Amino acid sequence: MEERTLLTLMIFSSLIVVAETIAKKHAIEIYSLHVDCKVTSRFAHTIITSKIVNRANESREATFEVELPKTAFITNFSMSIDGKVYLGIIKEKASAQKEYDTAVSRGQSAGLVKITGRKLEQFHVSVSVAAASKVTFELMYEELLKRQLGKFELLIKVRPRQLVKRFQIDVHIFEPQGINFLEANSTFMTNELTEALTKVQSETKAHILFKPTIDQQKINPELDETLLDGDFVVRYDVKRGATAGDIQITNGYFVHYFAPHEMPVFPKNVIFVIDRSGSMGGRKIEQTRDALLKVLQDLRPEDHFGFITFNNKVVEWKSSLLQATAENVASAAGFVQTISASGGTDINRALLTAVSLLDKAEGLPERSVSMIILLTDGQPTSGETNVGVIQENIKKAIDGKYALFCLGFGFDVGYKFLEKMALSNGGIARRIYETADAALQLQGFYEEVATPILMQIEMQYPENAVEGLTKNNFKLFFEGSEIIVSGKIKNDLDVLPVEIKAQSHASDLTLKEEAYVKEKEQVFKNQSYIFGNFIERLWAYLTIQQLLEKSISAQEEDQKALEAQALELSLQHNFVTPLTSMVVTKPTGEQQTELANKPTEADNEKPRIIPGTASLKKFRSRYFAMTPEDDLAFRLIDLKRDRMRAQPLAIEYPQLLLQLPKQNEIICLNIDGKAQSSVHLLTDPEQGLVVVGKLGDRINRFVQFEMNYMNPPARIHVSTDEILLTHANKSTRLPWTESATSTIQGLRVSVEKERSITASLSDTVTVKVSFVKYHDDFLGLYFLNIDRFSDKVSGVLGQFYSKAQFEDNPNINPRAGERLLTMSGSEHKVTRQYRKDYRLESTSHPVSCWAIDVTP
Repeated sequence: MEERTLLTLMIFSSLIVVAETIAKKHAIEIYSLHVDCKVTSRFAHTIITSKIVNRANESREATFEVELPKTAFITNFSMSIDGKVYLGIIKEKASAQKEYDTAVSRGQSAGLVKITGRKLEQFHVSVSVAAASKVTFELMYEELLKRQLGKFELLIKVRPRQLVKRFQIDVHIFEPQGINFLEANSTFMTNELTEALTKVQSETKAHILFKPTIDQQKINPELDETLLDGDFVVRYDVKRGATAGDIQITNGYFVHYFAPHEMPVFPKNVIFVIDRSGSMGGRKIEQTRDALLKVLQDLRPEDHFGFITFNNKVVEWKSSLLQATAENVASAAGFVQTISASGGTDINRALLTAVSLLDKAEGLPERSVSMIILLTDGQPTSGETNVGVIQENIKKAIDGKYALFCLGFGFDVGYKFLEKMALSNGGIARRIYETADAALQLQGFYEEVATPILMQIEMQYPENAVEGLTKNNFKLFFEGSEIIVSGKIKNDLDVLPVEIKAQSHASDLTLKEEAYVKEKEQVFKNQSYIFGNFIERLWAYLTIQQLLEKSISAQEEDQKALEAQALELSLQHNFVTPLTSMVVTKPTGEQQTELANKPTEADNEKPRIIPGTASLKKFRSRYFAMTPEDDLAFRLIDLKRDRMRAQPLAIEYPQLLLQLPKQNEIICLNIDGKAQSSVHLLTDPEQGLVVVGKLGDRINRFVQFEMNYMNPPARIHVSTDEILLTHANKSTRLPWTESATSTIQGLRVSVEKERSITASLSDTVTVKVSFVKYHDDFLGLYFLNIDRFSDKVSGVLGQFYSKAQFEDNPNINPRAGERLLTMSGSEHKVTRQYRKDYRLESTSHPVSCWAIDVTP
């Protein structure tokens, strides 16, 4: 049976328009929400349009949020308010920053784009809406889709959080190669919603329309709550014919797609280099072991493999690579199960050992692919610790012979360091997110590189016929991926010839193809839903991405030249890239300027906090007025301490942690347990939520929490022994010893084994309780989605969410780590402290917070 190849278009759009601090639910009403996506030959052009009206009799603030793919470039944004249109203007980053800094000096500030997950980033803008006024938001972004594991998948995250009168997702797909497979579904689909979904498919086109009525959106006829909360997914497959791929041409630009299939797989020689330093302890090392055991089962009999583990010492499992026989795989599985974590991190010696192991390997297949896969969660702290020296050492040792793939586990790792090292050695870097599915992420990455079918691929085009050619030489090609080359056609060319040279497992290949320009251009005539210059924009997108990637491993002078080229293209084609920013000016009494930057994966790092000082760089710049002498002294301290990679000092766990709304501040709240052991922590009548806590008899920390919900009427009792769910006079016990999920009329309660319990309900704050194993076990409490709290929230903890504000006071010295907090008419002097953070998996990373003591 012929194997079908699926292409998966990955577009993540989370559609959220919420009103903050409103007295009446949905005073800000979304009356129209449209997602219009046109996919033309792998290039996706998406427009999200949200129309809102303020039903209140006074001004309200509305927030427009959209989650889009990290790989997408925003191209346009506009707000239409009372007939006046406010446009986002894309500028060179330094120029935009200067304009933004001027606005900040006037007391205005906002950041519009931030990373929100492993594949998403969030666009965010808020605006004041006058009573009875309407606002239209429109965001546009574009993305050249990357093929992974043989799939394109269009994934739209749907979360309007209210019923929408006119809701519509409209997807048009045009694939000149032909579509032979198409499906659409969602995680929230019901029989009623299925009736709102239509799908039309022809030879080369597809149209998916999802247009539910108000009644179809409802959870039940009696409640004005929406079912639309989850993923809407479209998957499709394209037909593949010509062995040399498919060439498409329009308006003087061409794109060449090459994705051979059903070819023999190269044997692999792979060495896994695994960090087993102390910071990998606990769940990280457990997940790594689980993933490696699965990977071992996926090795092919003709593969050869080896393991190197390292902390401050480097250990080889075997002195040579072994073939993946059943006996050797079983032996390796036994070794993997013994890997434990302790000590420092000598990345340099571990990788050099791996290169040496491949260099001296004997008996490997003549035609095979050799690769090193590094997994680490931290910076080098043992042996050679200068990352620049390590990068040079590894590049010199590998010398183009092998591919190096670097996986960074969590957020303490230096991602730029790993990325440069991987790109300099024919591989890629990938962050592994420290979540429950980290083992699956590791397995998924291995699946992507597990089936190399071509190596040393050269895509050749006549020099006198094309210019502006994107990357056309590739070290490896894996089954399920795709090579894309684009460029401009010179003059009046009639025929564009292409020649592909590559090595397969069986032989050297030469593939040839000729594209007749006029004939190819006819393919895109009279396609009403295709944006006509898409190949030019595709070329620009791909060129910018490759220039930025190339600059990562370039020398400083070359880096500046590459970035200059990328900047010119970004401005020419109106892309928000890491080199440009979008300036959004909006009315707020006086004009307010906001800035949308393009974050990178390297920006998604945890800052490292320095012990014994207040010298965390962001902390210094935010809270202290530094003199040049102070700054120099702190830099010297930082340099010395960074060398040691010392950990910050955290004296103990706080009783409660809370993030102040609309402020980048954390409060460590301590309650006097002697005065009262049972504490009314929070009540929010609009949220229908009451939270009570009980402090331990022997320890001044919480050992019980009880969450009472009004709708549905339910109680969640959490203790260090068990979780008890009560609804309709029936109780369900959930032990901490196993993971489990229970749902009560939309209230979802999830237990993560011996770690935490999460209670989530649509339009309601999410409550999370951590189970902390300390000298004496205790519970930690915190809330997510705190913007959903109403201004009526109260209680020992709740009052902070509605009334707490930091104030300036001449008698308070911020440089001494003090600030003034006002709340309910009273003033409190709070002090900067470092406390252990029970929200994190690793207690080695404290939280910097303002400490306050409260007597209930």
